[in-house]
Amino acid sequence: MRVIAKLAAVLVAGMFLDNSAQAASMQPYQMVRSLQRVQDRIADGDHAALPMQQKLLGIIDGRMRNATPEDFEDERNLQALLIYGLSGGNPKTLELLFSRLTLEGKKAELGQAIVHYALGDYASARATLQTLDPKTLPPEVGPSVALVSATVTARDNPLFAVKMLDQARLLSPGTLIEEAALRRSIPLAAALNDTERLSRASEQYVRRYLRSPYATQFVDTFVAAVVELHDTVDPTMVDEVTAQMSDEQARIVYLRLARKSAIEGYDRLLSFAAMKAMSYSQTTEGESDPRAILYANMASVTSDNVDEVLAALNGLDAERLSAPDRELLDAAKTIARAVLDEPRHTSAVSEEPAPVVTPAAVPVAVQPEPQNDPLLPDIIPDADLIPDLVETQPESAPQEPVEAAFPGDPINEAADAYMLEMRSKLDDIDALLEKESGQ
Repeated sequence: MRVIAKLAAVLVAGMFLDNSAQAASMQPYQMVRSLQRVQDRIADGDHAALPMQQKLLGIIDGRMRNATPEDFEDERNLQALLIYGLSGGNPKTLELLFSRLTLEGKKAELGQAIVHYALGDYASARATLQTLDPKTLPPEVGPSVALVSATVTARDNPLFAVKMLDQARLLSPGTLIEEAALRRSIPLAAALNDTERLSRASEQYVRRYLRSPYATQFVDTFVAAVVELHDTVDPTMVDEVTAQMSDEQARIVYLRLARKSAIEGYDRLLSFAAMKAMSYSQTTEGESDPRAILYANMASVTSDNVDEVLAALNGLDAERLSAPDRELLDAAKTIARAVLDEPRHTSAVSEEPAPVVTPAAVPVAVQPEPQNDPLLPDIIPDADLIPDLVETQPESAPQEPVEAAFPGDPINEAADAYMLEMRSKLDDIDALLEKESGQ
């Protein structure tokens, strides 16, 4: 029955997309219902519906702007106006319409909050939306109110925002609102240091919405959250999430995770992600991704077998790397050469050399691959829904003081001179990586 309703709404949408005159004669609630059905198709992975959505938003804006106060005496049209405003409607249109309407009680409060939100006055919108319970609102409006409430409170009250996202999902299952709520739960889970929520929301997303055009945004926030929680997250959780992806999708996730871990200096996570990326690279008809080799060797760039690591890095074809990754390659080589220049003195403890991943171990494809990852569709601007507000700022990796010496190692002038020289080199490299982390 739901499928039939979706199909009927899409047919209606197609009719008034082809006939502007017919669109002008439709009621606002009919047009907004058609928009919602198109958005459901997008959530189900129908990328062809994206241009239809943009066209519909423009047509609805024109119809709303020409509406009269009498049109909104029909409760269905008033709810359609609220939904349009909560879905990122034209601020000028919303301000014009609500100035013409005489609303009372919660409707007046919600109308003003929507105008504040559309105009970018999140503080005023937040003051009202935090007092509203989406479950007590009409079922057509409640899910959108919950989603926007989460958006405007995410920075100041992430715990409340998470509760609103949960309500949005429960009130609107199987829709683009649920897709957005799950996706936006990821950075909030990181902000709250909630690894259980991160795991649960990520698995639910890949099970239901991996085909969504917005899935690339999910991957970006998922990788950022795992890196943010690197001290507490269980790497097996990443495996459970990627297990529901194709091999190519999983490989790209691990590559992104390895790269970000390398930039932040999180060796444990880097080693895990780089080895996983290599294992997926080795399954694709003998070809390998030079990024996997780069990240895998960066994980052992300071080990006792650094001469072999440097040889592996020198064997990489830099032309197959993006410009930022070429900078990482240069930084890794600089570190490796600096380690090779270290004054050799006896240590009480010898460590097993870390494994080296060489280009020869996995043949490199001759043809250069494209710069964009073939994981999921390119990021689509969230025009219909509100952009995420939570941004996680990774902390710089702590640096050990130059005067510290390993237990049992003799402190001598050569070592002191070496440490001073190393500090100068590492400062230059840190500056490069800090620049990289801002990209």
